[in-house]
Amino acid sequence: MDRKDIFKTVDHTLLTQTATWAEIKQICDDGMAYGTASVCIPPSYVKQAKEYVGDKLAICTVIGFPNGYMTTAAKEFETKDALANGADEIDMVINLGWVKDNRFDLVEQEIRTLKAACGTKILKVIIETCLLTEAEKVKMCEVVTASGADFIKTSTGFSIAGATFEDIALFAANIGPNVKMKAAGGISSFDDAEKFISLGASRLGTSRIVKLAKNENAQGY
Repeated sequence: MDRKDIFKTVDHTLLTQTATWAEIKQICDDGMAYGTASVCIPPSYVKQAKEYVGDKLAICTVIGFPNGYMTTAAKEFETKDALANGADEIDMVINLGWVKDNRFDLVEQEIRTLKAACGTKILKVIIETCLLTEAEKVKMCEVVTASGADFIKTSTGFSIAGATFEDIALFAANIGPNVKMKAAGGISSFDDAEKFISLGASRLGTSRIVKLAKNENAQGY
């Protein structure tokens, strides 16, 4: 696969707690230079980044990140604020406690609320696969499909593990045709990226792919 085609799937990501504007600006520059799908950055930098890139690059940000246990009202406010600041795409974290409590009705309603706030803007739902059983993952495929969200996403990259080939294959077998897949966290090579894409992922959340292309030390998300 041509590397340009891989870059088109990449949400070039920087979500570390210590991220500075200089670092955010650099990944925006890299995103524009390599033609990535977006840059995924902290909400506090969305307005500044959007003013910097204009229409040259999509800005993605995270909501309820990384733990997901904020109230729905708080997540809805975060979402609306991010969109008002210029975000093009929203990656939300579900309430994992509700999953463990089998309150999938609440999880679905929360996703629906945030999708309503997003309107035509893309909403990706992070289910943190490393903390779920296989049955819970399958159920979340059903919930995300029913909710009207645009993507199901494997991971925050801030928990005990990131994306696996097995999870993307499981998603592919259980999501509806209206849902796309994003693999995120731990994608450490172009071979990994190509494998995830071959399994059906249309987005990759990673900081390493562009670093590899730049011959930089590819550590981190």
